[in-house]
Amino acid sequence: MKKKYDFAGWATRNNLRCSDGRVIMKDAFKDDDGRVVPIVWNHQHNDPENVLGHAVLENHEDGVRTYGVFNDTEKGRHAKALVENGDITALSIYANKLRQQGANVLHGVIREVSLVLGGANPGAYIDSLNLEHSDDPDYDEDEAIIYTGENLYIAHSSDDEEPKEKEKDEVDEKEKKNPDEETVADVFNTLTEKQKTVVYAVIGQALENANGGGKDNEEEDENMKHNVFEDYGDQASQQGGYLSHSDEEAIISLAKSNSVGSLQDAIAIYAEQQGGLMHGFDADDLNYLFPEYKDLTPGAPELITRDQGWVTAVMNGVKKSPISRIRTKQMDARDKDGTRHLRARGHKKGDQKVNMGNPKLLRRTTDPHTVYVKDDMHRDDIVDITDFDVVEYEYGLMRQLLYEAVATAIMLGDGKEDGDNDKIPEENIRPIWTDDDIYTIHVDLDMDSMRAELQGTNTTANFGEEYIYAEAMIKTALYAREQYRGSGKLTYYCDDHSLNTMLLARDLNGRRIYTDVADLAKALNVKSIQTAQQFAGRTRKVVVNGVERTKLLHGIFVDLDDYVVGSTKGGEITRFDQFDIDFNKQKFLIETRLSGALTRAYSAIAIEEDVTE
Repeated sequence: MKKKYDFAGWATRNNLRCSDGRVIMKDAFKDDDGRVVPIVWNHQHNDPENVLGHAVLENHEDGVRTYGVFNDTEKGRHAKALVENGDITALSIYANKLRQQGANVLHGVIREVSLVLGGANPGAYIDSLNLEHSDDPDYDEDEAIIYTGENLYIAHSSDDEEPKEKEKDEVDEKEKKNPDEETVADVFNTLTEKQKTVVYAVIGQALENANGGGKDNEEEDENMKHNVFEDYGDQASQQGGYLSHSDEEAIISLAKSNSVGSLQDAIAIYAEQQGGLMHGFDADDLNYLFPEYKDLTPGAPELITRDQGWVTAVMNGVKKSPISRIRTKQMDARDKDGTRHLRARGHKKGDQKVNMGNPKLLRRTTDPHTVYVKDDMHRDDIVDITDFDVVEYEYGLMRQLLYEAVATAIMLGDGKEDGDNDKIPEENIRPIWTDDDIYTIHVDLDMDSMRAELQGTNTTANFGEEYIYAEAMIKTALYAREQYRGSGKLTYYCDDHSLNTMLLARDLNGRRIYTDVADLAKALNVKSIQTAQQFAGRTRKVVVNGVERTKLLHGIFVDLDDYVVGSTKGGEITRFDQFDIDFNKQKFLIETRLSGALTRAYSAIAIEEDVTE
């Protein structure tokens, strides 16, 4: 393919480790093959007059080659003369849409090729404009300037075709200097980091001493203040910015004062006092010295809450009714002790037949109650937070709190004392745990009895407490099922510690009894087990034979299809907002009006332990 160009060079080289540790991988810019991009001076994009021509990109096995053609403008002709004269020998590219995995740059888009004063720092590096490291291969970076340190070569008037690889190598070889003639930079790069630090200090001291040499040296000092080993492609050195020794002393003194407190603030204050610039060092350069923190996960902050999995299970498991005033009726036709004579009889000829006994009618009503969450936020905060929708975030948190409050009230009660204005009344949303014995079967866990049963008289046998607890729980639950009259698809709700204690049960040989939660669920004869932190340590007071006892909750067995939550139209979960013009606040409210109760007798089992002191 015929090509006419003024110069050529490597835009990037594959597997080239840059000074910051990143590596441009093969085909990272393969999508740019054949693209034409502008040539500009030193990545200055703010003025169209800085466009010096255009470059054609070609993806090769070793990297991306660029072939440049200067335009017929004054700056284009001037740049061409500089290149032909050997004054400009280095290229750089500006790329964005960068994507990397670890230190490897995998993909990017080249936007322009620049001529740069790169001779002072041979070797590759990336001048990051807004680039973050990530282990995520799909992470999109923002932008960067990439230097390869490779010299470009000049095309002569007879060069109509792209040189073959061998020809390119010959041209590059001719461009190279005698290897025996080492430059200052070559010698400097052989030093260790510690040796380089010493050299910096010596040169810095020499320059500082030179400042006292009088006015005759003033012009020379202006050129000498730059580190001779700096990369002139670096933005700060192009601008000629530096901090003198007197600046440093003043800044450190300012930082030590109680009114400032930090070096970053001291530099900013000192720069402002100096009118914005200190020998070319602008306060904006603080971004290089003290980079801003970046969010690991941009957007809304992660919520730290108690486990909400069981809340979802409860809210999805209960039966919904469009009737908020619930009435249940049951007829108790049992005759446990024979006092109600609820049985059939045999008839003897000539005797009078006797009526059966009277069954007991069970009836109760449940009225709705309003449950709400209210909050407000200053409008200034709403306007200032721009990286996520703070209003929707607030409503999401309020909805979660509402669900948790309702689910807790259904299972346990809200835990507030009677008479508390914020209490959810237990006659409106009836807790399964504390419901009447006709609806919830309350049984005690007897650890002492199970310990004696397992240990017996064989004192050498020693079952662990976990095994004793698991066996006591299973035995209590299965015996209680004999009284159960619910729908039958039971779920066991307990706290995490109770579950883990049973999972840790071992036999005398040290082998675990239950391999996983599903195995334990089979032993308990339930379809699943749900853990809830809200169950831990919950106690209630009951009166037994005229004596007040304290009962500790261990868990609840229930099929939530037997629990009905009623809410009429308008009582469903609804959100409201209102603006307070006097205080410039946005107010938020989310509420629901509902009732809840078990509707079948003996449809839940609560396992408790008597912990009365």
